[in-house]
Amino acid sequence: MNPTTPAQHRQAIWMLLLANLLWGVSFPLIKTMALLQVRLVPGSGTWFITACTLLPRFALGALVLAVLCRRMLRTLMRSEWRQGLGLGLFAMAGMTFQNDGLQLTSASTSAFLTQFYAIMIPVWLALRARLLPPWTVWVSCGLVLAGVAVLARLDWHDLKLGRGELETLVGSVFFMGQILWLERGEFSGNRALPVTIIMFAVMAVAAAGLGFLVAPAGVNLRPLLGNGSWLGYTLVLTTLCTLGSFTIMNVWQPRMSATEAGLLYCSEPVFTAVMAMFLPAWFAAWSAVGYANETMGTNLLIGGGLITAANVLVQLKPVRTPGVPA
Repeated sequence: MNPTTPAQHRQAIWMLLLANLLWGVSFPLIKTMALLQVRLVPGSGTWFITACTLLPRFALGALVLAVLCRRMLRTLMRSEWRQGLGLGLFAMAGMTFQNDGLQLTSASTSAFLTQFYAIMIPVWLALRARLLPPWTVWVSCGLVLAGVAVLARLDWHDLKLGRGELETLVGSVFFMGQILWLERGEFSGNRALPVTIIMFAVMAVAAAGLGFLVAPAGVNLRPLLGNGSWLGYTLVLTTLCTLGSFTIMNVWQPRMSATEAGLLYCSEPVFTAVMAMFLPAWFAAWSAVGYANETMGTNLLIGGGLITAANVLVQLKPVRTPGVPA
């Protein structure tokens, strides 16, 4: 890949913000799908619900991209196989632990703990390079964590590390691995779309394996697969939050440093909070589940402002990486 120009870098910032916007839709979608599966398929455990949510979106995503890019598949390079396999394994592990943990802890605690990769990325890079990142990174990380804590109404007195909290932290580590794997210089010449197809295929196979292992005895999925609401949610989740977001991520994240990308991804809770103010009631009415809208408050304004300030600050002195302009 040729060195990134300042104009391409700015475009990459906007594209990653768009990816976060699309991912913001996924939270109320997945929450509704989980509630719907509990009603339609009694006895579904949290791991089985996670598998049933992940499998169709990534299987369909891989199929659609494979059809659109079938000519590229004939010339797959070994490095593209390797990058796609790594991305798929990291992303699948992160999403599995995060989705399961979310069902076992509060959304506020889950959101706060997930953002720990914004701290772990610069720390890991500093340890690897034996260098300290600039002060703007540390201040930005602090602003992000404070912003997410305010946005999610985190109660420090209730913060505990049970199974849900530990799973969320484990998921955050894998998300960090996904971001760092995508940045590796050895993959600079890879094509993003073939890599994404491999990534989606790996995730679909892993989700199928998980579902097979944790499926309750005698489970009947016909009520779920025949439900128009669940099928509609799956289609939206596949189109916007899978094909849209992950393709944008794989194409545009390499245009910036992993640290900068990690901070930009922390804008996702802002978009999620906005979506949660009106989408739950729409979904609940469509699928007959109990899911109420969240309300606008000072926490959204303050928390969102802190996260926005973090991203503005890191843009004033971006982290230098090979091929990416500062």
